[in-house]
Amino acid sequence: MELFWWLLTIVLFAAGLIGTVAPVLPGTTIILAAAIIHRIMLGPDKSIGWHTIIVLVLLTLATYGLDVLAGYFGAKYFGATKWGTFGAILGALVGLFFGLIGLFVGPVIGAIFGQVIAGKRIIDAGRAGWGSLLGNIGAVLARLIIALAMIIIFLVTVPAPF
Repeated sequence: MELFWWLLTIVLFAAGLIGTVAPVLPGTTIILAAAIIHRIMLGPDKSIGWHTIIVLVLLTLATYGLDVLAGYFGAKYFGATKWGTFGAILGALVGLFFGLIGLFVGPVIGAIFGQVIAGKRIIDAGRAGWGSLLGNIGAVLARLIIALAMIIIFLVTVPAPF
């Protein structure tokens, strides 16, 4: 039975890694759930400790904060006004409902509309949109790195199954 729980954990880790890139699945949340399921089903002697689970929870929360702030900081770096950065954040939240394309396009459109509302030229608005896109690409890469770190932390701290 222990082998089954290890297999389930590995499958969930793989789904979590896919979910860090594809916004359809909550990647780091799936990885965290796999670690918790492993802990509950195998017990503290054959799984991770609570300290490790707390670290994994904090890393999961960090990825969600990263998602919200990525478009903001990207747009801000490229000269967006308060309206442009607000538009990027709003666009990111709305874009989550439209899958992978929405994740990248939503903040760009939001930043551009925010800049236009603020009375900026379309060139400046485009720059802010470009910054928002770069910020979101950086967030995807950071989420992937955090997800890999979560899996490595799990594998390093859990006792060997055999």
